[in-house]
Amino acid sequence: MATFPDKASKFIDWYLEVVEAAELTDKRYPVKGMNVWTPYGFQARRQLDAVMIREIERTGSKPVEFPTLIPQTEFQKEKEHIKGFDAQVYWVTKGGATDLDIPLVLRPTSETAMYPVFALWIRSHRDLPLNVYQIVNTFRYETKTTRPFLRVREIHFFEEHTCQADEGAATERVRSNLSAFAKMADAFALPFVAIRRPEWDKFPGAFYSVALDIPVGGARTLQIGTTHHYRENFSGPYGIHFEAPDGTTRNVHQTTFGLSERLVGAIVAVHGDAKGAAFPSAIAPYQVVVVPIVAASGGEGVLPYANALAERLRSHGLRVHVDDSDERPGAKYYRWETHGVPLRLDVGRREAEAGTVTAVDRLGEKRSLGPTDLDTAIVAALADFDRRLRAKADAAFASSFSVARSLPELKDSSTVRVISWCGLEACGHEIETAIDGALLGVPEGRLPIDAGEPAPCIACGSTPARWALAGQPL
Repeated sequence: MATFPDKASKFIDWYLEVVEAAELTDKRYPVKGMNVWTPYGFQARRQLDAVMIREIERTGSKPVEFPTLIPQTEFQKEKEHIKGFDAQVYWVTKGGATDLDIPLVLRPTSETAMYPVFALWIRSHRDLPLNVYQIVNTFRYETKTTRPFLRVREIHFFEEHTCQADEGAATERVRSNLSAFAKMADAFALPFVAIRRPEWDKFPGAFYSVALDIPVGGARTLQIGTTHHYRENFSGPYGIHFEAPDGTTRNVHQTTFGLSERLVGAIVAVHGDAKGAAFPSAIAPYQVVVVPIVAASGGEGVLPYANALAERLRSHGLRVHVDDSDERPGAKYYRWETHGVPLRLDVGRREAEAGTVTAVDRLGEKRSLGPTDLDTAIVAALADFDRRLRAKADAAFASSFSVARSLPELKDSSTVRVISWCGLEACGHEIETAIDGALLGVPEGRLPIDAGEPAPCIACGSTPARWALAGQPL
């Protein structure tokens, strides 16, 4: 049985070994940063996508799918935008053996692919709002060290793009995105903080960007998504305008909302432990694994009982796997614990005869269930596991932040720091140097901890100042 590195002191080593042991991806594909989605990892991703689709469609967003290749002529229309991507794009310059008249870009994100078409779709105020999303692969030439899910070159990406009649409607759409993500995060049992990024770290071309950050130990943070307010920064260059009710022609105001496969990495990082991965039941590839234990001396009715139980649970909408392999029970227990299955049901001769199961959840809670209302008891055990997994994550989240009242306190930080900042870029960079990381920005809404009233700026001592967060992004 493998022993994982210590999560607290060797996070990256721990993370890489857990991802591999849980068989979520195969990084041996011969292009760096382009990994294979294994069956188990793919199933987790599919469940995650289902949650995202459910919550974004509840807000009125509709699915689309745009091509992967973007003409250079469209890509270069928005100069401020491409400044953020010109060193990260993949270029296609040949079709077969023929040089292309216009080089093509492999989609790094979809503004420059979608917006020429939006200009054709939108003519009148009656065409607004336009709220559409797609789940596609995007491509970035990542030059840093690649890591599964966290930093890759081919990214499984959810992106919503919207057009609104005015700035107020666009601001409301940003709020709607944050509300939708809060519901997604509940399903993933992920506490997070929404942070408005400083000017120098916002998305190129955005009026402002609000990032969704999760602490993953020490001062480390993981950005798992972002929503952006563009104002008219794209609609002007791309000619996306409409006739208003008063007969005037106006540019639309736009927003985007993006989430990536980093969510899979975040779920591993937050919920995993010394035993491996741990999945909330909403996205677990298997919510329940039934382990029939057939002794050499008998137990002919065990496997039929296990299969019948699995079928009953599937009728309740649960994803159930019966592990009837010839491995020893101990090896099966270890495998499904490492893979993060929320609930394991052990079934031997005694359980088969009594109509019961021995249930063990991923957090180690063991109980005997049945025979009365067995199916209901199993569903309740899953719900109880989810509650305790979220409580565990919430406790870790609360302990991940602390207040720093001077620059020296930022050195060797063991938490994400809450600091007073005047808003000036020079002070922001001084804070970043002190923490050897990033000034993440100003939280939207409440702070993750109670810090009281902001003190003078931690860098220059001036007032007024506001609370901001500083950490070390992965």
